[in-house]
Amino acid sequence: MAAANTQGPRAPKLPQLLERDPYLAPFEQDFQRRYALFYNRLKSIEENEGGLDKFSKSYKTFGVNQFVDGGVYCKEWAPGAEAVFLTGDFNGWNPFSHPYKKMEYGKWELFIPPGQDGYSPVPHGSKLKVVIRAQNGELLYRISPWARYVVRDQDKVNYDWVHWNPPQSYIRKHRSPERLKSLRIYESHVGIASPEGKIASYKNFTYNVLPRIKDLGYNCVQLMAIMEHAYYASFGYQVTSFFAASSRYGTPDDLKEMIDVAHSMGITVLLDVVHSHASKNSEDGLNKFDGTDSCFFHSGPKGTHQLWDSRLFDYSNWEVLRFLLSNLRMWIEDYGFDGFRFDGVTSMLYHHHGIGTGFSGDYNEYFGLHVDEDALCYLMLANHMVNFLHPECITIAEDVSGMPALCRPVAEGGGGFDYRLAMAIPDKWIQIIKELKDEDWNMGNIVYTLTNRRYEEKCIAYAESHDQALVGDKTLAFRLMDAEMYTNMSVLSPLTPVIDRGIQLHKMIRLITHALGGDSYLNFMGNEFGHPEWLDFPRKGNNESYHYARRQFNLTDDHLLRYRFLNAFDRDMNKSEERFGWLASPPAFVSEKHESNKVIAFERAGLVFIFNFHPYQSYVDYRVGVETPGKYKILLDSDASEYGGHQRLDHNTEYFSEEYPHNYRHNSLMMTSASHSRQKKWNNVKMRFARSM
Repeated sequence: MAAANTQGPRAPKLPQLLERDPYLAPFEQDFQRRYALFYNRLKSIEENEGGLDKFSKSYKTFGVNQFVDGGVYCKEWAPGAEAVFLTGDFNGWNPFSHPYKKMEYGKWELFIPPGQDGYSPVPHGSKLKVVIRAQNGELLYRISPWARYVVRDQDKVNYDWVHWNPPQSYIRKHRSPERLKSLRIYESHVGIASPEGKIASYKNFTYNVLPRIKDLGYNCVQLMAIMEHAYYASFGYQVTSFFAASSRYGTPDDLKEMIDVAHSMGITVLLDVVHSHASKNSEDGLNKFDGTDSCFFHSGPKGTHQLWDSRLFDYSNWEVLRFLLSNLRMWIEDYGFDGFRFDGVTSMLYHHHGIGTGFSGDYNEYFGLHVDEDALCYLMLANHMVNFLHPECITIAEDVSGMPALCRPVAEGGGGFDYRLAMAIPDKWIQIIKELKDEDWNMGNIVYTLTNRRYEEKCIAYAESHDQALVGDKTLAFRLMDAEMYTNMSVLSPLTPVIDRGIQLHKMIRLITHALGGDSYLNFMGNEFGHPEWLDFPRKGNNESYHYARRQFNLTDDHLLRYRFLNAFDRDMNKSEERFGWLASPPAFVSEKHESNKVIAFERAGLVFIFNFHPYQSYVDYRVGVETPGKYKILLDSDASEYGGHQRLDHNTEYFSEEYPHNYRHNSLMMTSASHSRQKKWNNVKMRFARSM
């Protein structure tokens, strides 16, 4: 490997990264090159655009924006257009009466003065279109890429652009919560957040779902499918209008109110942002906006994702950077979002987009010509901008590859993200449940998967997300209990071995993931109580049915159903973390991963976690190593009756440590079961959780 280039800008804190991980030293030149690309682009923005602050506020000048005096200023970037016009209700849909003036670098502008009465010439709620005369002379009717509100009439296929400029916009009443030390994320989709078979609304989420989230102890909501997408069944991942909040749930003001109410509850709100690709729609999307194959995207095959059948951004393009950075800024400042979960980061980072590629962890997989450094540079710019202008905001990367330093500061040559999703954990749980008998579960392998993360790069652990809930896959509850969920979840029916095993393992898997798997935790809405069935949006294949595009929260309110046990455990698990803060504590010390006993024990945040995964063996007296001497009491017990357990432990028992070294700890406890005689074969999947006094 050649020596690092000594010329040009250098990552000022890269030596700290290399000292922390010496195995990255051979790739110092790659880190320096990436940082130099970031630095030079940022410097160019400062020199040519008046600074990053002004550059990322372009949503206030591009598109259609109203001046204080009532006049309207319109601006578009359409480098392939021969001419550009604005048409709509305001001019009787005359396609040529309001031409744009051509500017430098493919930009076009138009100013429409206010009417004689001082009112806007483009009324609020009126429909608009940008008319593009393509190079071949064809007239194209397009929605502005910067459109803030688009709607679709029931009898139409495509969306219409509606000018959104209400006389009185929603006024925010509450400040955003302070930046959280750790996140307990409730991954949510507004449209399915109702037991009814319909598209639910922002209002429904505000008044019916947010109180549930607060009660469950989650401190963060991650909202999916907010950026407008023409195809509902895409789960929001085929975005057509990047600056428009989806109108199928309500108005922009409804979303602003929803976020404001969440803030009043102390809940942080993150947006699932899709900057990795865009819908191929041209009538109501970005594709072929100016009549060419390129514009915002790479031209030719490079500009199309083979698996997603969508368009891929050209991150080296100046105007694409303006568009995407301004998009982030708008969601923060106009709507009050507190940060982003970036979708599809793996696709962005590599020219192969992760297609047909496995990542073994070999560092050579993360450096070289296969890395899209323009895309990585955009992510560095995005994180730098968010951190610089809104340091209270949080960014999360959905990256399956495990790229080193993605969650380290840009000054170290890193990607600048705060967190990455620990995507190997749900895959591991699926593999264990699907392929292994209970007696074959490998404790060491479970611990390895839950603890295998890069030092000082924060991870968000989760047992399952929306991916596992989608049709074609199965949630953990469905894998564990399957068809019996339809017949045996009533407390009036016998507790079958399948339901008993499923309920106990569902709790244990979630707690050990929560406590051992990372620095924050995520759950997809409904999965906390073992939501039955899968998630399937209306489409031709299911006769456009909404039956599976809903969340049956009512199941937890029925005291005759066992779903309430799982719901209660999830709530108390989160409340315990809120009280003791293990997610923000240093990684756990695992003192035991006993293969024959199927026991895992570890300490974190002054707590002792003990899990017995044995399918039929319980232990009357079991010694566990602890570092801190003193008196211990049970804090949370999955076997408690309020969680659907068998109450085999006496919660009044006090456990005193002994100066008896055990499993590399200076002290130990003897854990005693209260009612060994009550145990049955499948009832022994239990765990205990003790607090040092």
